[in-house]
Amino acid sequence: AAPAGAVAFGVKHTEGVSVDVLFRGCAEPEAVSSTGTRWPLDEGTVLRFSMSRASSEVNDNKVTVSFYAEGGKPINQAGVFLTGVGISLDVDADRDGVVEKNSPNKASWAWGPEGHGAILLVSCDKEFP
Repeated sequence: AAPAGAVAFGVKHTEGVSVDVLFRGCAEPEAVSSTGTRWPLDEGTVLRFSMSRASSEVNDNKVTVSFYAEGGKPINQAGVFLTGVGISLDVDADRDGVVEKNSPNKASWAWGPEGHGAILLVSCDKEFP
């Protein structure tokens, strides 16, 4: 998706976004800081971005990729707006009748009347033959 004549790129991002650059043949990604580092535009280079928390508003985070010609002359920019969505499976993990978002027993399970953890009942019958 790089414009014609581009030989390098730079990435800027908002605080809520993590960006890594993966080069072909390299197992470890290189983390992108907001210092204005430029990388060569090689086939097989991948930008991987993620968010570690939910957004407070729609489109509240952004990644901007700037493309540069030989000699460092800016050619064009591309941007992506991001919205982080929080997903949580909330259960009555300590079996006291209250569904809690941050129950300490959510990540484990113990059998018995004093046990904890979610109990999942699966319907395996054929509702529609």
